[in-house]
Amino acid sequence: MPSPDPATRLQQSWHDNAHAWIEAVRSGSIESRRQVTDQAILLAILSRQPQRVLDLGCGEGWLLRALTARGIEAVGVDGDSALVEAARAAGSSPVHHCSYEQLASGDVGLGKCYDAICANFALLHQDIIPLLSAMTTLQAPGGVLVIQSLHPWSAANGDYQDGWREESFAGFEGDWKPMPWYMRTLTSWLAALDMAGLTLLQLQEPQHPQSPVPQSLVLVAELKHKG
Repeated sequence: MPSPDPATRLQQSWHDNAHAWIEAVRSGSIESRRQVTDQAILLAILSRQPQRVLDLGCGEGWLLRALTARGIEAVGVDGDSALVEAARAAGSSPVHHCSYEQLASGDVGLGKCYDAICANFALLHQDIIPLLSAMTTLQAPGGVLVIQSLHPWSAANGDYQDGWREESFAGFEGDWKPMPWYMRTLTSWLAALDMAGLTLLQLQEPQHPQSPVPQSLVLVAELKHKG
């Protein structure tokens, strides 16, 4: 029997690691998040002064709660049922449970007119263009897409090319199962935005105060202007 493809394994890994992830996020045990990346995505969103935000791949809902506490209407969506249940139980509402394939096909009613749609370390699969294209139809006029991902230069480990990699979660506390994820270069990120009908507005490389390498890549994009 052939082994599952990386995309299927990626989805399964979220199910396997859901409870460990909830504990890690809520205990603040991931230093890069605590020191750099949580604040980076939050500030990137708040700088747009949105009234309504969609959190794509919201996980256990920390960002939804942070936005709601600031008077912003925040809606979440995630593909793992345990993460969705945890988000709802913690007061993150509304949170929808559906796959990226369903989102890309437009089968899920999430509403429209979002001033910002964010994906915080949530675009880990290979074919993201259909999903990004579908998200553009949910944006309000002047709305933006805010993406935070592993910085390709930092994550490449000397192999700077597109391709599937594996996260072993070495150094993380708790019981974790390995997770495949798709590494894309900066050129590939920009090409994906372009093919989805988006244009880059801003690029940020958040850094840890005690590290010379960027901890993440933050991209802010908007619909291409016609004419």
